[in-house]
Amino acid sequence: MAPTVGASDSAGLRCSAVTPTRQSTRPSATKSVKDAVAELSRPGPHEVLRGDLGLVGVPGIVFAPAEGLGLPAVAFGHDWLQPPARYADLLRHLASWGIVTAAPAGHRGVLPSHARFAADLRTALDVCAGVRLGEGRISVDSRRMAVAGHGIGGGVALLAAASHPRVSAVVTLAPAQTRPSAVDAARTITAPTLHIVAGKDTVAPPAGHAEPLAAAGSGPVWQRTLPKAEHTSFLQGTHWTDLLLAGGPNAKVRRLTKALVTGFLLHHLLDEERTELLVDGKVPGTELVAHPSRTRTS
Repeated sequence: MAPTVGASDSAGLRCSAVTPTRQSTRPSATKSVKDAVAELSRPGPHEVLRGDLGLVGVPGIVFAPAEGLGLPAVAFGHDWLQPPARYADLLRHLASWGIVTAAPAGHRGVLPSHARFAADLRTALDVCAGVRLGEGRISVDSRRMAVAGHGIGGGVALLAAASHPRVSAVVTLAPAQTRPSAVDAARTITAPTLHIVAGKDTVAPPAGHAEPLAAAGSGPVWQRTLPKAEHTSFLQGTHWTDLLLAGGPNAKVRRLTKALVTGFLLHHLLDEERTELLVDGKVPGTELVAHPSRTRTS
């Protein structure tokens, strides 16, 4: 971990460097999926800053490259009862590859409002696009924005995408149904969507959650199942909810997920052709369900 380096932006965010910088600015040209997974599961070339969304009116955390103009951004929704800190590894990783990431921290009660949670994701994106971060050295291109989430947060990401006209990509991890209906929302989404499905999910079983959501999509949809993953495999650290939910954090699942999500977002937000293997390829440890009429955006 790099030494702490404070930085304040125009909205008052306080950030600290957490990732060392490498020289390359794009993924290496790879000839195999194995090499692509290895490349994109490692930290990217950017030094990363961490900030507090609460200082601009939305409780939560934000990670951003130390500098860069016209960057892509993603707003991430946490699962039921989970703090955003349990996804910090993924959020920091995306920022190291040049993607600003924001994770609202509200609606963590037993009966959260999914509609208001979706509004928080939309607000987080608008905040990222509307202010200069890192003392003005960081800005977001509003044409390159995405939403993502885990479990309930995945369903909420679909709600947010359905009502935000500038969302250009969607990613869910072990998504769960919501009220209002995430299935109904998925029917209106034409942006490229990746559903990463946990094959051993007993909290939100794929047959009743991820699979109907994937089938409902109107745009290009990729449904990639990790057969050995459980619902909580995507989390990091420990939390009292571990006593309630089956399974637990899994480092191998998180490593593969980082590569898949990074590759998908770079491909669809930045037109990065070098990551296409992780979008359409046969990735070991996963099963890709093809939707022939919807898996091409061209």
